[in-house]
Amino acid sequence: MDARSKVIDLAAFLDRLDRGDGEADFRLGALHKALAELGKTEPSRAKNVLVALSDPTEEPIARAPGKGAVGAWPGASDQ
Repeated sequence: MDARSKVIDLAAFLDRLDRGDGEADFRLGALHKALAELGKTEPSRAKNVLVALSDPTEEPIARAPGKGAVGAWPGASDQ
């Protein structure tokens, strides 16, 4: 039941995005990439979802661009 409610919450979130105005930011693309991983049958789905939402860089940056996590990696062009 817990997974069911999470899927319904995610569907409701995506419905709200569809009804909204404005351009989507980088997080929506990362979310769609992560969701695509859920349809696969490999036993590494959780890892692949985490990777889809994570910063792949290994070099530290001099200063964080904000005060907290934003939920996905914006990509090299925004660094």
